[in-house]
Amino acid sequence: MNDSRPIRAKSGTNHEGTSAHNRRVMIDALRINGALSRADLARATRLTKQTVSNIIEELERDGLVSSQEAVRRGRGQPSTPYGLVPEGAFAIGLQIDRHVTRAVAVDLVGSVLVRDEAGLPPGGPSNGTKVILDLVAGIRSKLAGIVEQSETRLVGLGAAMPGPFGVAGSGDDPWMMEAWQKFPLLETLTAGTGLDVGLQNDAAAAATAERMVGAAHGLDHAVCLFVGYGIGAGLILNGELYRGTNGNAGEIGMALLFADGKSTPLEHRASLASLYQHLSVDPAEPGLYARINDLALRGDQSIDAWVEVAAVDLRWSIHLIETLFDPQTVILCGSAPEALVNRLIAAIGPLLPSIAERRGRTLPRLQSGMADPWSVALGAAAGPISRAFDPRFAAILKDSL
Repeated sequence: MNDSRPIRAKSGTNHEGTSAHNRRVMIDALRINGALSRADLARATRLTKQTVSNIIEELERDGLVSSQEAVRRGRGQPSTPYGLVPEGAFAIGLQIDRHVTRAVAVDLVGSVLVRDEAGLPPGGPSNGTKVILDLVAGIRSKLAGIVEQSETRLVGLGAAMPGPFGVAGSGDDPWMMEAWQKFPLLETLTAGTGLDVGLQNDAAAAATAERMVGAAHGLDHAVCLFVGYGIGAGLILNGELYRGTNGNAGEIGMALLFADGKSTPLEHRASLASLYQHLSVDPAEPGLYARINDLALRGDQSIDAWVEVAAVDLRWSIHLIETLFDPQTVILCGSAPEALVNRLIAAIGPLLPSIAERRGRTLPRLQSGMADPWSVALGAAAGPISRAFDPRFAAILKDSL
């Protein structure tokens, strides 16, 4: 039970007709802080003790919360902490990329229980959807073998793929999966799985993973600069993921840089795709992730040459992000190997002067996040958990001090 540091929680409301919102506020407080007593929950959420007690009893009946061993503080009466039950809910996360698809199953607290991947055949969605549906079916079968009641507690399927969405392309742009963009993906996945399906871009999914179990956990304002085949930014603003009007918020990889009299999108210069071109390698090459990680660890000259150029553009990107969004921190994450991310962070410094440069900072302006090819699928899985349990009714929220 958390009794030594401030409890982070959104405020509930004691008005009538808001019990669903208050349930979400309580679950969110337990997810962020860990086990808490009823008194702690009442203080943090500004709900009455009776309201908290009623909701705790309801969540216990629903199998989402359980009591833990009583804890004594000082000379007072012992208090009973309550924590989330990991097996209270499950979700499937699906990443669809240009050459591969990955799927994971997570529990209520974001622990990965099952994961698997498959190569996507040529031919776009007409050939790839069967591979994807078979992959998801296999994940569900393996999850049911681990947790018998998982199917009855499965809250949905989250899918993630590169954006931007709804933007006309040239038809052969390697940075855009245009055939998949035009395909009725949500309808196909819903019909093929029988689950509630949501879709977001890969940078937003990576930010969701960071918010749930990574460097953005417990933060209200953070931007995740995602370096994958392309580049994007996942925006966590006021404690929630901001997607924009068409789900394209944060597509910073499309920002134009001007050099030598011509304009070039950022992701054409500082993404993994640009690195693959620099190294003259096939992105679908088996073992490429491990190979690049090894080259970065050994200080390969070709890697260092790319890092030197990419760092300049990413340093500018971080300055722009800080200027526009004033985040608590910028998190460099993505499907790039960890050794490569570490070299990028080292080369990006020192950061450009910005409004983020101030006294009293408790977090670094730039820090590393998940450098893992599975992070997008993890974030996609966190999406259904978030939709089912996170507080989102801003109109009835009171500011938490």
